Order: sequence, then structure tokens, then C-alpha cells
Amino acid sequence: MRINLRNVVATLLSYSSTLMICITCTKTNLQPNIVLIMADDLGIGDIGCYGNNTIRTPNIDHLAKEGVMLTHHIAAAPLCTPSRAAYMTGRYPIRSGMDNGHRVRVLLFTGSSGGLPKNETTFAAILQKQGYVTGIVGKWHLGVNCESRNDYCHHPLNHGFDFYYGTPFTNVHDCKPGERSAILFDFQVKLRLATEALVVGLLTLLVLRWTAFISTGWKTIAWFAVFCSLFFGAWYFVFGFLRNWNCLVMRNYEVVQQPLNSETFSTRMTEEALAFIERNQKKPFLLVMSLLHVHTPFLTTKAFTGKSKHGSYGDNVEEMDWHVGQIINAINNVGLANKTLLHFTSDHGGSWDSVGTNGECDGGWNGIYRGKKGLAGWEGGIRVPGIFRWPGLLPSNKKIDEPTSLMDIYPTVVNLAGASLPQDRVIDGRDLMPLLAGDIQRSEHEFLFHYCGNALNAVRWHPRDSDSVWKAHLFTPRFEVGSCYQSEICRCHGHYVSYHDPPLLFDLSKDPSEANPLSPGTEPLFHEIQNQIQLGVEEHRKTLTPVPLQLSWNNVLWKPWLQPCCGTFPFCWCDNDSNNSNKMQGSS
Repeated sequence: MRINLRNVVATLLSYSSTLMICITCTKTNLQPNIVLIMADDLGIGDIGCYGNNTIRTPNIDHLAKEGVMLTHHIAAAPLCTPSRAAYMTGRYPIRSGMDNGHRVRVLLFTGSSGGLPKNETTFAAILQKQGYVTGIVGKWHLGVNCESRNDYCHHPLNHGFDFYYGTPFTNVHDCKPGERSAILFDFQVKLRLATEALVVGLLTLLVLRWTAFISTGWKTIAWFAVFCSLFFGAWYFVFGFLRNWNCLVMRNYEVVQQPLNSETFSTRMTEEALAFIERNQKKPFLLVMSLLHVHTPFLTTKAFTGKSKHGSYGDNVEEMDWHVGQIINAINNVGLANKTLLHFTSDHGGSWDSVGTNGECDGGWNGIYRGKKGLAGWEGGIRVPGIFRWPGLLPSNKKIDEPTSLMDIYPTVVNLAGASLPQDRVIDGRDLMPLLAGDIQRSEHEFLFHYCGNALNAVRWHPRDSDSVWKAHLFTPRFEVGSCYQSEICRCHGHYVSYHDPPLLFDLSKDPSEANPLSPGTEPLFHEIQNQIQLGVEEHRKTLTPVPLQLSWNNVLWKPWLQPCCGTFPFCWCDNDSNNSNKMQGSS
């Protein structure tokens, strides 16, 4: 038997590289810092290093030159709440009940009872036990309370974070003065019209039957007036106060600003992130920087307004890049670059058909990929940027085309911290370090499953003995029907979707745009591929267990007793954050 010494040496070097990383991370004093930056609604085609030559993103582009750029990086869902739940837990959102099949698939109110379940273990919780100082700045969107206003069962501090500064909700039009309300806007319109019709009808009846009303006494008239007032007041009470209720800033458990100051909040987030790095530079830390950029409405400062070639959306992307640059510079300036793994991504794809109140397109560009935010499993809604930098341990200026997932962040950072993955649950993510470091050349994901709500929508198959990446769509949302057209959320059932038998099949390695579905006439292995995908689906479904739906109607509707409030409910108002900002600026 002849032994190839070259292969033996290469294998030994590969294992020694992986071993050195493992040894490094099991010693507390050598644990790397971990900084995870997540943009919101950013299209993969909005960044220079991913092909955009008209929007300026120099800091992110330089980050890619210094590290590894993933070109086949996939979000677990095309919407904020389920995608972020999967990111935090390393598990498909269906496993934690963080997606569902009806219209509402994200949390709509800070006073909802739904959110990331208490029995889910985030990567922050594991790193916290490994001695890390853990912090998250910015958007959470995974719930606040369960049963009372102060139980904080879904709050970041109850999911492994030592420090939190940000909004527990998200950035919506309600949070920017002058913008119309965005929460269930069509329902608001119907409710207002019904209220106005009722009031007009009662007034008409009052005029026509004035004599009858007089004869029955003013008590009857008064009861009609009270009824109308309560009906209209109920509408205004819930939706009229949303700017105050939903749009708030928390520092740890305390509400420090309500409503949030849309002109200063993004800057305050970066100030808090920089302060976190500064005060924790002597110990291992985890920082999750969850940006509001580039979700509408755009909270762009004057310094970046009108500076890009793509209107207010381009301005916001370029400002986002500046914020990312501030984080990178802070790490470099305190000498932590070689001790820090940094990851930049987006929670899902851009909503390219969104139109703002000024008539401008408010959505991003998903490059060559078909689909958008909220459009089930099409690539445009789930293919996201993925950039990793760790000087000295990861190569520079490298691209990897293998399928990877945002769920992979979970096992990656857990293993780097020297911890073990939970053994009492399925973890769908895979450790990325061997792939990033070049120790292996193939993704450990043979299958990735894509859900529209809680219905399996599409399957990605990367055979172990092939370079092809096959993708089968079991059904696709009908873009021209109902809420899917010029809306961020496409429905996943009934007449809103088209079922495919056999499933639509694409070879993403040759057709990443999903433009040309294959057939038995164009792909000789068509039936064999479909059969293998079906076997993968059957095995996947065996791993699923029923769990409570966190986004059921009962859990997403507003409950006044759960509403975080600074001041006297329902008149929630305070601004204790501007003073903190002035103090920080004065001491800097």
C-alpha cells in the first residue's frame, strides 16, 4: 500500500489548525471577544463587496478584504421575528413556535405576550456561563413580558444578556413623527370607516327621530353618545397611543425614553456599543449590535441626508456603513482586533417594492436573487451578507460559496467559548470555523429547510458527492394576490399560494436567480433528485415536536397589563436618556 506523504502532511496541518483554535478557546483568558453586527432589511446587493458600485460602503467592503465573505449565507426566515429567533437559538423558528401560518408573523406590540420562550437557550446564555460579559444594543423584537408588566420573561436580560440598551420592538413608521401608523394599517382604516359610519348613522337617526328621542328622555340620547364615544375611543386608544407604547427605549429593565427620539436614537445606540467595548476590553465579551438601519422609516441624520445616489434609502445604507465603521475602529483602537471574531450580516433580504410617503422606493436591492422580504423561500428574501473577520486566525480576502446559515452562528460562538452545545434539543446550525479557516472545503449542511410561516415551503439540497445545490419549492406565494403585492408579508396558505406537484426544481449552482425551473426533459436526474429531497423532508419532519405558538392571535394582540410604560399608564412619557447622552458626550 503506497502512502501519499503530501496528503498526510496536509491532513495533519488541517487538524493542527483546528486543534489550535480549540485549545485557544477552552482557556478562559484566551477566549476571543465576539462582536455580531446585524443590519435590518438590508439587501445583499446593497453592499459594494457584493456587487453594488453606486452605494458607498467602504467600511464593510474593507471588512470583507480583511476576512472571509460568504456568498451563500441564508437566513432561516424572510421576516424579522422568526429570523432573529433562529439566529439566537441555532434552531428553525418552528421549533420554538416563533412563526405561524396566519397573517401576523412578527410581534406587533410591546404589550404582546408572545416572544422567545423561556425554555430556549440563546448563545448569550451559554457564553454568560463561560465567563463572558454579554451585551446587546439595538433592536430585539423577540418580546418583553408574559403575564405581568414586570415579569420580563422574554426580555434580553432573561435570555443571557448582562446589558441591554435599545428598543424591545422594531423601527416602524409609528416611531417617526409625521409618518402614518403602520401597525395593521388596513384594519385601522376599516375600523375608522366603521366608526364614522356608525356615528353618521346615529346622528342621522337622531335628527330624523328627534321628537321620539325627546319623548323618551335625554337619558336615551346620552346612552347613544356614550356608546359612540366608547366605540371610537377604543379605536383611538389602541392605535392612537402606539407612538408612545411601541416606540420606547430601555436600558436593561428600565424604560428610559418613551417615545424614542428618532433623530438621536441610532447615534445613541452606537455610543452605547462603543462604551460597552471600552469598559469590557479587559475581559472576554459578547456584543450583539442589532442596527435599526435600513428598516423604514429611515432615521438618517443630517450628515448623511441627500448624500447618496439612491435617495433616502441609499443615504441610510451609507450611514449604516459609518456606524459599522465606528464599531470596527473601536475594536482596533483598544488593540482587540486579533482577539475578536466579528460577523456582519442582515436578518433577511430587502423589501424592494416598499414605497415611502414621499413616493420614493424605500426598499433594498437583492442583487440577482428573486424575491424579497416576506416572500417565503425565494432567494431574495433569505440570502444575506455574511462577513467574518478574525486577523491571525481567519484568512483575508477569501470568498466561500458553500451554503451556510445564520443558525450557524450559534454553534460557532459556543464552541469558540469552550462550551458544549445543549444536548436536550435539536440544534440546526453547524460550526463554521473549520470552513472559514479552510480546514474543510464543504458546508456541513446537506439540507436546509425553508418555511413560509409554519408550512414547509422549500428545501435546499447540497449532495455530499456533488458541487450542485438543488432547491425545490413545494409551494410559492402568489405575488399578485392580496397582501403579497406591495406588502412586506405574503401569506402562506389557501388561495394565497400555488402548490407544485412535482415541486419546482432549480439548480442554484447554475441558476442562482431561480429563473429556469428544471423538468425531466432538461435534467436527467430530475426524479432522483426529487426523491432524495423528499427523503430529506421526511427525516426532518421526524425531528419536529409540537410547541406553543408564540405568534398566535392571542399572543400577538395588545394587552394593556403587559405594556411597558414610563410614567402613568396610558399616558406613558419620559426622557431620561437625553441626559445620559449629554453626560457621555461631556466625558468623552
